[in-house]
Amino acid sequence: MGTLVSVKIDAPLAFVQLNRPPANAYNLDFLKDLEAAIEEVRFRDEARVVIVHGNERFFSAGADITTFLGVTPEAITSFGLVGHQALEKIERLPKIVIAAIEGHAMGGGLEMALACDLRFMARGKGRLGLVEAKIGAVPNMGGTQRLPRLIGRSRALHLMITGETMGADEALRIGLVDRVHEPAELMPKTVEYARALAQGATLTIGLIKQCVNEGFEIGLGGGLALERTCGGVAFRSADFKEGALAFQEKRAPAFKGC
Repeated sequence: MGTLVSVKIDAPLAFVQLNRPPANAYNLDFLKDLEAAIEEVRFRDEARVVIVHGNERFFSAGADITTFLGVTPEAITSFGLVGHQALEKIERLPKIVIAAIEGHAMGGGLEMALACDLRFMARGKGRLGLVEAKIGAVPNMGGTQRLPRLIGRSRALHLMITGETMGADEALRIGLVDRVHEPAELMPKTVEYARALAQGATLTIGLIKQCVNEGFEIGLGGGLALERTCGGVAFRSADFKEGALAFQEKRAPAFKGC
């Protein structure tokens, strides 16, 4: 595990902390550490929900611009590929990943948050935006694909071509973030939500995530076929048996995530 992204397990949660001060701007080593962190939590069975967070001022400012000075276009393309691979690991992780955004999430920092399943943000502390066009760059970490899927094509296009930024309340209004809390309450409320989710049938929750994410890519027919397959996996799980038995016995189920 690298030093730029750290993992802390506090079962049933995993905390992935971005740790490249002051702004958590990422370079190649940062992206490799992020990918390794996601791989670690994937295989930690005791970690059933994941929270990704930065520091009070920055979730992440995106790519470290100095990384691109004097390099070839091919090197920039390769950098983007490494970033795509790291963020796809988040998106394909069979566990729910929540981005807890305490400060700014700009450019690739917002793109990282977009790869997470849910985004919770502190009110009044930071701004969000895909600002790459302001320096003549294209969002290079999946923003051109994930943002339109989340908030709609025309609104996403406007935000990307203008580089417009917004605070937490506006982001909540347009569906860019899912919950907004006062700064002191962001982490406690995020942890509270995550712990409640972790008590659920997390195997099934992961299957639902897979159906939703992959269904967008394979069309309705393919998505329905995937839903049937995932449904079969869920119905054969220990958690489904426990849930059905608990329903019959009129008690709360004790799920184990398997």
